[in-house]
Amino acid sequence: MAIASRLPGERQLAREDADRIAAIRKSIIEIGDNWRTRHPWFARHQDGVGMAIFVVSIAGVVADAWLYAASLLPWWATILVNAYWLSLLHELEHDLIHSMYFRTNRFVHNVMMFGVWLLRPSTINPWVRRRLHLHHHAVSGTDSDLEERAITNGEGWGSRRLITLLDTFVGMYTRPFRMIELVRVYVEQEARSPEEARYLTNINRMSYFPLGAVHYLLWHLFIGINVYQWIAGPVDIPGQGILGFLAVTVLAPNAIRTFCIYFVSSNLHYYGDVEAHNVLQQTQVWTAWWLKPFQALCFNFGETHAIHHFLVRDPFWLRAAIKRDCHRVLRENGVRFNDFGTFRRANRFTFAAPTTVDP
Repeated sequence: MAIASRLPGERQLAREDADRIAAIRKSIIEIGDNWRTRHPWFARHQDGVGMAIFVVSIAGVVADAWLYAASLLPWWATILVNAYWLSLLHELEHDLIHSMYFRTNRFVHNVMMFGVWLLRPSTINPWVRRRLHLHHHAVSGTDSDLEERAITNGEGWGSRRLITLLDTFVGMYTRPFRMIELVRVYVEQEARSPEEARYLTNINRMSYFPLGAVHYLLWHLFIGINVYQWIAGPVDIPGQGILGFLAVTVLAPNAIRTFCIYFVSSNLHYYGDVEAHNVLQQTQVWTAWWLKPFQALCFNFGETHAIHHFLVRDPFWLRAAIKRDCHRVLRENGVRFNDFGTFRRANRFTFAAPTTVDP
């Protein structure tokens, strides 16, 4: 697959940075092509691999729910294992947003899009997210990057940021004017006409409807009932058993998985003093050992997402397979690894000297 070594926006960058970006992209293409040559079956059946992940992940969630209902799997194990299956569906959705599966069969493609949303109702409508995510690639690290700004990228660390990462709805409704402003900046940058501006504003207001609204209503109801019973003692509430089952099998796994991906993604991306289209300044790579529990529930997003910013072509499972070779290329060309100084710098790239910790 022929891919231009230098994208249009990168032609305005300093020659040294543009050359490094082109060199990284060229190497990642070669590494990916070599992997495909060694594993031709996967290269020929990328759609089938995506469908297999889709079916196996859904079957895993259903099987774990059955085992839990039969008292064969404890509640805590059900939550963690289902969070893992759902993290696979999240990465699958990301690939679908980039049309990596069933590009020419829109019916199957859209069935998969709906399926990954149905089991991950804590996230926004994937068709709405597609436009937000493609915009993210075009403007990563700048004010109109709504996808990352909405999950706290660029904010100083404190209770407000932590609350938003733990519960998106609470974060939004405790800071409504912030979300209104973030959407306004995104719409001003993205819309090409007043009509499109109104459409984008309205569609983003409804991005969590209906699945997200149902998810958070049930999740908050479950938490509220348990807090009340902890204070007042056991109370017989109709439907509590069904709600508890949903909490263990779907609601809590999604809450944990969402926190992991939001924590990793919002701290992995730089913001504010990033040069437009300079991929070298958009993300870092996280490989530290203490991040493994978070990485486990977002399929090593911190180790592989920088690769995706340089080259969108490869699905998440292929990036995982070639990450070691890609990491060598990224290191050699100045991409940062484990720059945890961003926790102090509110994701700024150059606000202070970076603190780099080797894995």
